[in-house]
Amino acid sequence: MKKSILTILISMLMAFGLLTACGEQTQEEPGKVEQTEDRNEESSGQDSEEVATFPVTITDALDQEVTVEEKPEKIVSLIPSNTEIAFALGLNEQIVGVSDYDNYPEEALTKEKVGAMEFNVEKIISLSPNLVLAHESGASTQTEALDQIRNAGIAVFVVNDATSFDEVYETIETIGQLTGTTAEAGQVVQTMKDDLQAVLDKVANVEEKKSVYVEVAPAPDIYSTGKNTFMDQMLSLIHAENVMGDQEGWIAVNQEAVIALNPDVIVTTYGYYTEDPKGQVLSREGWQDMTAIVNENVYDVHSDLVTRTGPRLAEGVEELAKAVYPELFAE
Repeated sequence: MKKSILTILISMLMAFGLLTACGEQTQEEPGKVEQTEDRNEESSGQDSEEVATFPVTITDALDQEVTVEEKPEKIVSLIPSNTEIAFALGLNEQIVGVSDYDNYPEEALTKEKVGAMEFNVEKIISLSPNLVLAHESGASTQTEALDQIRNAGIAVFVVNDATSFDEVYETIETIGQLTGTTAEAGQVVQTMKDDLQAVLDKVANVEEKKSVYVEVAPAPDIYSTGKNTFMDQMLSLIHAENVMGDQEGWIAVNQEAVIALNPDVIVTTYGYYTEDPKGQVLSREGWQDMTAIVNENVYDVHSDLVTRTGPRLAEGVEELAKAVYPELFAE
């Protein structure tokens, strides 16, 4: 893979909050909800949950109070994970703009594109959204652009950069409150919890942990994932050992080091843009005596499933568990 392509890939991951750490949250209670007093709670003949939702004020990831006066009719999302959450909450018709990298669900491809790491402020404002869902991972470089949107009278909510499953659940519930879909958010969260637990139940009795090497970018510029990343957390959840777990974050890999670590399983996450990742790894010079290579325990898991902090994370854990412990998922 050419250096420029690798640079773009890593930059995309960094910009969209995919290189998450599992450390403690530093912001003061982002996502804290303060229901405003003017809520027409005494209205009769209406669903009490819907009446109690708006207006609503919620503190975002930048510790700013954001007030949404009424249920948004038009929403713009600036990151794929927020978009996937919004679609899961049934906001298909309300979503009018998404980032250039949004590819799921399929309907997201039909929405107006508003840019990527540098989004088109004029385009966003022209869509007349009631709510823009930004993200903490990119907010520091988007301050001026986000302020322009706010100055146009549009509510901008900066979503917390979730660093754990519990924080992902909180993010979904917060977006549900912002968009008047609290019931749907509760259902999405419960489904995720149930799906995740079903996977964890299958691997609960693992007696001998398998060692796993995860490769997120192929040769010649190989990158892997160490501790304080979502991938490392997932491996821990399924009772697998990350061979790079003694290093921090996202790592430029020395091939000799991987050979010395001799993992039981190799997982790649770049098959969506590189042909035959398994074949590339199996044929890599000097790797032929590694346990994972000898047993052909090399599997590709789609990057979006294991990096986007949204509703499909449980599916990502399942795919990872199937790659590491396929015998536990045999029909």
